[in-house]
Parts: sequence; C-alpha cells; structure tokens
Amino acid sequence: MPANTDFSVVIPARYDSQRLPGKALLDIHGKSLIQRVWERAVASSAQDVFIATDDERIIEAAAGFGAQAMMTSRLHKSGSD
Repeated sequence: MPANTDFSVVIPARYDSQRLPGKALLDIHGKSLIQRVWERAVASSAQDVFIATDDERIIEAAAGFGAQAMMTSRLHKSGSD
C-alpha cells in the first residue's frame, strides 16, 4: 500500500531559546540539529517540509542543505507560536 503523503511538516526552529540559545545549529557528528530533524521529516514521505524560524542564520543553514525555510516573527513567545 502506498504511503500517505497528504500532509505537510512545519519544523519550528527558534534561535534565541532561553535554555539553549542556538540549539538548532548545534553540530551533532557533522550535521546541525535542524538538518537532522529536517532529514527525518523528509523521510516521513510528507508532501512538504518547511522550517519556520526567527533567525537569518537558520535560514542560511537550511538553504545550505536544501531545505525550504521561512521567517517568522521574533515576537513569538516560543518556536511553536
């Protein structure tokens, strides 16, 4: 039976986390955390995978590994907002 691809994934990636600023860009064995999360989301057969971020550094990193990323407001209280 074919996989259901009728869903999209939005990955919130806030740079200025209070507990661990820059967490999304931390290197884990040669890849950033955000790249590893994005790769797993792509592997889920989602129709689209987007990274939503409040920081240009994450936009640039996402472009470097081929992800679609969009800017959100820095005024949101959390990455999920």
